[in-house]
Amino acid sequence: MRKRFKRWVAVLVVVVVAGSIAINILAYRHAYAMMHFTAGNPRTQEPEKLTLGQKVKVLLRGVNIPRPQTRASPLDLGPATRSLRLDDTNGITLGAWYCPGPAQSPLVILFHGYTSEKSGTLPEAKAFLEMGLSVLLVDFRGSGDSSESYTTVGFDEAEDVAAAVRYAHAYLPQRKVILYGQSMGAAAILRAVHSCGVQPDAIIVEAVFDRMLNTVRHRFEAMGVPSFLSAELLVFWGGRQAGFNGFGHNPVQYAASVDCPILFLHGAADPRAHIEEARRVFAVVHAPKRFREFPAIGHEASVVRFPGEWKEAVAHFLGEVDGAASGRQPMLSE
Repeated sequence: MRKRFKRWVAVLVVVVVAGSIAINILAYRHAYAMMHFTAGNPRTQEPEKLTLGQKVKVLLRGVNIPRPQTRASPLDLGPATRSLRLDDTNGITLGAWYCPGPAQSPLVILFHGYTSEKSGTLPEAKAFLEMGLSVLLVDFRGSGDSSESYTTVGFDEAEDVAAAVRYAHAYLPQRKVILYGQSMGAAAILRAVHSCGVQPDAIIVEAVFDRMLNTVRHRFEAMGVPSFLSAELLVFWGGRQAGFNGFGHNPVQYAASVDCPILFLHGAADPRAHIEEARRVFAVVHAPKRFREFPAIGHEASVVRFPGEWKEAVAHFLGEVDGAASGRQPMLSE
């Protein structure tokens, strides 16, 4: 009896160890696939659009994300648009489009989201131009006209934000700099303020997530599978591969370093970054701040669905920033 018991214990140990190794291998592969862009094959569809068989295949093999390519022309922004190359750190170069507004207008530097590139911010850039501002649209490393073929979901991209701000101060005529970021771009901006010494005149973040772990959990939830342990392992291995602590990549911690006016824009039905998570990031900001919720939209550009409301919220915020800077009115927080 004791020999049989020991045999079953040994079998159980082998199964547990083998299962643990297999799960870690899968998590490692998933993390690599999510953070390294490929040169071909169709992109894996959004989780909600996958069939059961496709979901099983993705769970076993990981996603396929081709390197984001620029989907538009600089002329789509305006005839005065120029293509630029910005120097980042470690020999990385960044692609960008610059379109000037009226003389002395503030400059808005726009940063795209995960698996996107600079033309993904064209709707916002055009809206800013219509409002009388200048714009600089930047490709993060690994996307569009930039070098590299990887992403760190906003961690190393903070250095790209810092590089764009340095370039603007050194080579562009506008003295006032406003940073706008979508999702990953929002996280990169907040980390750049927290860790890279970036000091803009104002910030606008849209669809920001609070913690790296939560945004990964939501992707598992969209697949209809439990996120517990799977998300933790993916965040662990993704951070190890990229050389940082994935559990410490959290905009809710970075945001406490913001010391300029900031506007939060968020969709009430966002499945990737829940609105309560954005409110947690908002809550830790001590600087003047505003929060604008857009009903019934998900992880998407609110300027496309609600152009009038978007422009009204942004114009009101920028008006408060100008008023506070000139001493005409205080910048209110909410």
